[in-house]
Amino acid sequence: MDEPASAQRSATGAWSPPLPEADGFEHVMVETPGLRTHVASVGEGEPVVMLHCFPGHWWQWRTIAPAIADHGYRVICPDLRGSGWTEAADPRFGPDSQRDDVIAVLDALGIRRAHFVCHDMGAISGMQISYLQPERVLTIVQLAVPPGFMEFTPKVMPAFAHMPALLGHRPGRSLRYLFSPRYLAQPMSEETIEAYLRPHQRPEVDQAVRALYRGQVIPVSLRLMGGVYKRMRLHPPTLVVFGRRDGPFAEPTARRICRTHAEHADRFELAFVDDAAHFITDDAPDEVIRLALDWFDREGGDA
Repeated sequence: MDEPASAQRSATGAWSPPLPEADGFEHVMVETPGLRTHVASVGEGEPVVMLHCFPGHWWQWRTIAPAIADHGYRVICPDLRGSGWTEAADPRFGPDSQRDDVIAVLDALGIRRAHFVCHDMGAISGMQISYLQPERVLTIVQLAVPPGFMEFTPKVMPAFAHMPALLGHRPGRSLRYLFSPRYLAQPMSEETIEAYLRPHQRPEVDQAVRALYRGQVIPVSLRLMGGVYKRMRLHPPTLVVFGRRDGPFAEPTARRICRTHAEHADRFELAFVDDAAHFITDDAPDEVIRLALDWFDREGGDA
């Protein structure tokens, strides 16, 4: 790909700690005010932006991004503020910090519109962009996170069970507990967990956990509970995907909390994946690839 002046290429071995291995990706640092964003990309064609989970980074898309790229797409996987190999001048977070960062990176890369595939924390930014800057979004696939217009029910409260520990996270405490069977349908190897948690060797990333949850995740959750997004119209075509073994969002609950979608969204669908839980991209990457490509093809329109 052609690199703008704001992007600086680095060899894989130049990163500290070393990047996990994944074939076919190019790695650059994109300079925007107050931020140096690590971006991994693969392929050429219509852009697809993939926004990762917590605790995660670009490597979450190691299988999915190249497969999408093989179908004629350019897949861009940034490390969000406070994650991966991205470097921020200011450690603080606001509710819109990562959304603003993503838009700044897309502007620096000259990307006007894109498809989005977002999981967990990344879905916060994807959702915010869809509501507030819909002209940037061709389509969006939102994984394991309900839409902004969801109806709250006590049945979804277990989805927030991890938040107290993260709000009080002590630097140096391992986040390995987040990869427990509670969130996975398939056991995750030690090598995979190590690759996900490797950036937490960087003090900047480990110390960002509390700031991220206190400054961004909780305020956005309060917006959701306060019905902020119910008072807005969701224009981009939106596919929300859950694993059938993702307890808080089992199919009957997910369908119930999204039942008013016709009142709030122009084009909305739900999909459910067998043998997958919250970490759906690791449990069922092939199905995520299939669903994303189908949604792009059906709903993408003209770039």
